[in-house]
Amino acid sequence: MVRNKNSRSSTLKIADSQIASSKDLTPLDDPADSDIPAAPPELQTTGQGQLGFPDRVYLLASIIFQNNHLEKPAAHRLVNYGKESGIPLPDVKDEEMQRTAYGLAFNTLKYQELLEDIMIDSYFYPTQPIPDDQMGLVAVMLYDFQDRKFLPRECLGEEEMIQEVRDVENCLLRFKTKLAASLARCRIKHNLLSIEYILPESVKTKQERSSSLPLYTWVNTLKSSLDEVQSVLRSAGFSQVKSIGQLGGQSFCQDPHCGDILVFPAQLKAQLYATKLLSDHKLIIQDKSCSLGPKAVCSVLPEEGDVLMVGCFSDLTVCHTASLIAEKHKTNCKNLPTVYVCISDRTDAQREDLQQAISAMGCKNVKLIPGVFESLDGGDKRLQKVRVILLTPKCSVSAVSNPVEFILQENGDPDLLQDLSQGSIAQSKLEALVAQQRKDIDHALKFPKVLAVVYSTCSSYPEENEEVVSRALEQAKASSEQEEEPKQANFRLSPSLFSSPNNAEGPEETDPFFMLEPSEQSNGCFLAVLTREPEPVVNETPQEVLARANAKGILDRINSNEPTRKELHGHTNRMKKAARVRTSQPHLSVCIQSKHQETKGRNSTSLCGHQEFTNRRWSSQGKPKSLRLQTVKNTVSSPFASSKQESSCSSSLKPENSKPTKSITPVFNTTTTTTTSVHPAPPPSTPVARPRRALQEVLKPVVLVLPPVHFPNFFPPQHSRTGFSPSFNYKWRGPGQTVPLSRSSGGLSKDVVKSRPLF
Repeated sequence: MVRNKNSRSSTLKIADSQIASSKDLTPLDDPADSDIPAAPPELQTTGQGQLGFPDRVYLLASIIFQNNHLEKPAAHRLVNYGKESGIPLPDVKDEEMQRTAYGLAFNTLKYQELLEDIMIDSYFYPTQPIPDDQMGLVAVMLYDFQDRKFLPRECLGEEEMIQEVRDVENCLLRFKTKLAASLARCRIKHNLLSIEYILPESVKTKQERSSSLPLYTWVNTLKSSLDEVQSVLRSAGFSQVKSIGQLGGQSFCQDPHCGDILVFPAQLKAQLYATKLLSDHKLIIQDKSCSLGPKAVCSVLPEEGDVLMVGCFSDLTVCHTASLIAEKHKTNCKNLPTVYVCISDRTDAQREDLQQAISAMGCKNVKLIPGVFESLDGGDKRLQKVRVILLTPKCSVSAVSNPVEFILQENGDPDLLQDLSQGSIAQSKLEALVAQQRKDIDHALKFPKVLAVVYSTCSSYPEENEEVVSRALEQAKASSEQEEEPKQANFRLSPSLFSSPNNAEGPEETDPFFMLEPSEQSNGCFLAVLTREPEPVVNETPQEVLARANAKGILDRINSNEPTRKELHGHTNRMKKAARVRTSQPHLSVCIQSKHQETKGRNSTSLCGHQEFTNRRWSSQGKPKSLRLQTVKNTVSSPFASSKQESSCSSSLKPENSKPTKSITPVFNTTTTTTTSVHPAPPPSTPVARPRRALQEVLKPVVLVLPPVHFPNFFPPQHSRTGFSPSFNYKWRGPGQTVPLSRSSGGLSKDVVKSRPLF
């Protein structure tokens, strides 16, 4: 808002009279400003007394500010910064210069509204002929100008000179008294002891914490060991304390959550470089929030399994994951798990830097995948052994107290600087981040062979943390219940893998989420481990195991009443022959012939399928009452068929003088089908259930051995026996005669079966 110089309030006039007594500011070259007094010492800003930065730092910071500044509506716009946005940053190899430029731009974003009021109140913006597209440079240099109490910049002798920067600097120097007076009036108006008090409370708190955050480092076990690093530190004059709260002077301690992390006071960075542990890549400086994810991955990774890293992370996080896995599997170096890194969103320069970092750290188990994560699936040949996915998606970084350091080191999104400078993330940006996080975690849960997904953010918003994880679990469960989609095992939240020795400081063991709140000791983070539920274990009896194996054809019908696969295969040809005979001879004929008439022909009698033979009774006294032949349905469930089949087949090949070792009850079983054979019936007292089978099979011929029958005082009958079927012709045989069994249909073998004499 432009103020009229003649309509100043009495308060501002008092401020002008106080500014006149100040000796900190030198008179300006502009005669119009010679009557404006300087600001009093008690109202000056609390700057760090910096002597300024090189021209390239100002130029780089102005580009960052131009791409991220808050664009106000035209009706409320005080300063116009031009229409240019998305300007590419120049290639800066010096990391320190880049960090300084980002820090300067971030501070300018925090005080953008205050700086605009100063430029309008001092008449700098309306009177100076500076193009609008250079007003970003003016804002950056004005912030630095007031931070060093409007003192001139001390330029280095060999500094690169940029004319654009020098022109803006000269304009600010000519207006330095008016600018200082405007700043003083703003502080009086808002009753500010320093300009930091104009910031939102959350931003001011983070700014205070960032100056006192400890220095977190992790030991690279590929180059050294924890004991070796501690020994080097002690020899360099460092002393070890028990907790972070006891840090002071030249000391260090172990982190309570991760044993490979060593913590130092923030001001000991130079002393650490003197030990050469940092330059030799034995000790790596990285924020603690970035080390918890790799530690969780190493805890849940099985012996034979790879890791897939997806999301927004730095080269140091990749190397830390690889070193932890190598340390865990150091006894089995030949089959070291591989760390696959999805780098689809990285430029060629960033990929080259990653390769250099991997080589410098000594990592040999890292492979880069240029594809997009959504295009990868479980069918990828490279990912067949991946069992754990580390997902660190882009987040709001709202739980980080030093966002500039974090974004630069962890490959973060610079577009978040403007929102972070105001203490809150715009709703549109937050919704975009959450949408991408949901896509990533949903896709990670679809890998069929993945056993665990580690989800980690540096956000304090529940929308990016608990709500994303809970929704992903519900979505996976709903997908597994749909019939159209393939079944996928359900995931569940594992208890927190990290717990502090002091229960008051750490989470409970049953807490499924690990949340580290931002404090003076560390930045905040969120961690969740989703593990796949194992399949339920079914306790089976040995009989059930055999039955299930037989059903799959694994054990070839061992301990089963059904025919084996070998038998079915062996009888295939006979089944085909029997099928051709069914249409012409559907009945089974059983003939009992004499040895002398074997070459002349056979007399057979056809029997119906289930018709019993009539009983043959002898009229003579003392003779057997009956000899019964019964036809029953043929089935392979008979105990005799399952246990005696091989022995019966082998006995048919014995010589004629061989004698059976066991007698069998003379009961004959035949069937009405063409694929039948003769079997002995089980004892009547123990009936055997005969299940019906749809498949009819032809079995091998069975040898029937009848016990000797003695008939005392027996005289051969001279008359025909009534009750016999006319199709049978019975004759008495001598002691050495045999009874051949054959089947006229051709389904049975024509081998002659030997038996004992009937007398």
